[in-house]
Amino acid sequence: MRFVIKNNVLIPGSNTDRDSLPISDIPIIPQPPQNPNFQYNNDLQLLLTGKQLLLEDIPFPFQEVQTHYENGYVTYRKGIEHYGKKPVCSRCGNMDPQYFASYPCSRCGETCLYCRRCIMMGRISECTALIGWNGPVPDTILPSKIKQWQGTLSKGQQEASDHVIEAIQLNQEYLVWAVCGAGKTEVLFAGIETALTTKKRICIATPRTDVVLELTPRLKAAFPEIKVASLYGGSEDRHLYAPLTIATTHQLLRFYHAFDAIILDEVDAFPYTVEESLQYAAVQARKPNSAMIYLTATPNQKWQRECRTGKRAFTTIPARFHRHPLPVPKFEWCGNWQKQLQKNKLPPNVLRWITARIQSNKQALVFFPHIPLMEKALPILRHLDSTIESVHAEDPDRKEKVQKMRSKETPLLLTTTILERGVTFPNIDVAVVGAEDEIFTESALVQIAGRAGRSKDHPKGVVTYFHYGKTEEMLKARKQIVLMNREGIKRGLLDDKK
Repeated sequence: MRFVIKNNVLIPGSNTDRDSLPISDIPIIPQPPQNPNFQYNNDLQLLLTGKQLLLEDIPFPFQEVQTHYENGYVTYRKGIEHYGKKPVCSRCGNMDPQYFASYPCSRCGETCLYCRRCIMMGRISECTALIGWNGPVPDTILPSKIKQWQGTLSKGQQEASDHVIEAIQLNQEYLVWAVCGAGKTEVLFAGIETALTTKKRICIATPRTDVVLELTPRLKAAFPEIKVASLYGGSEDRHLYAPLTIATTHQLLRFYHAFDAIILDEVDAFPYTVEESLQYAAVQARKPNSAMIYLTATPNQKWQRECRTGKRAFTTIPARFHRHPLPVPKFEWCGNWQKQLQKNKLPPNVLRWITARIQSNKQALVFFPHIPLMEKALPILRHLDSTIESVHAEDPDRKEKVQKMRSKETPLLLTTTILERGVTFPNIDVAVVGAEDEIFTESALVQIAGRAGRSKDHPKGVVTYFHYGKTEEMLKARKQIVLMNREGIKRGLLDDKK
């Protein structure tokens, strides 16, 4: 779009108007004062509060949006800012020249630069305005009882819950380092209630859609009278204003200074760890004075150092709610397993491990580093049991196969790291074939080990890393698990010390 400034107000211009400019070329965008006599549109208020939307995302005529701007209730921001000659995308923070491209733009009539990094959320170009709300925030009517969850927390969970409450009250950053299966979701409930009671707007963000889908019914059950927005690609709640939001980290790109508290779950998980735009989005979505709670079972080495040296405020939950120790991985050398696979064979000790599970009717997950290797192993293992399945990220039947595992129709599931987190099977053993592969980082191996022994009825699972040479990552993963068990014993959070 092109604009001109008249009487210190941005007015839409046309492509033929020589005085008009694409919004990115306007040095300072004026913000008209609020007109207290203006009757603003409540639906537009609900749509735009805490958001940064493109005009095409707004189901209202542009003239209505412009009228709200002229009366001080809507803001325009540049989609692309220029710092000297360097363009920066205002939505995702992209500064990398390779992620910008140009095209002949019909909206402004010029060759227009646009950002390729966040294009899946709609195109941001030099003539794009990011539209937000500048008026009063929608009022939230609270029920007399906000939290309906009646469960009790373990001692470790309660300590973490108290810290989360304090961080939200004081607008602080805080890390909850909780072992796999510690019950992180329940730890959040009191903090969420504290935020809602004081009419703070809160968001739980996670890198993966399936976690959003799993958390949504649990939070709706815990807070049944609170409006909850569940946001992921294709979600029907995209334009819903809610005091409690659950979103993928990608969806945070639509928000700007929206939340008084963000709880960032699985902060170590792909794609959040590798996409700077998602980390930028999390910062942008926070209000300037707000709380940020990080949740993870596997903080990276930098964060672990900061915890040890007192540079990062944190608490650990080193034990699961059922008070049994985490299964400690066993290392088993299996030789050049890839070479054996090429001859349609698996190492004898791997076959023995799998055969023992099938014969004893014990379900198991077997992780492989790469899809082709896993698919090579599948027909070999189907000689043992024809119902053995394999699954990976691009598998169209992924959800159905996981469900068959849950319903115990599948005795053994071969998988890539796609199932390293976010799935719970009550009574399984776990093996990694090729644990020396670089894809199996400390974080991945700790998460994989965390699939075993999660249920209070079956708290002891076997975890085996089959390898062709121990790696530093394997050693660090086992060390982290041993240290957590040791801390759990020290703090009186474990019953079984074996």
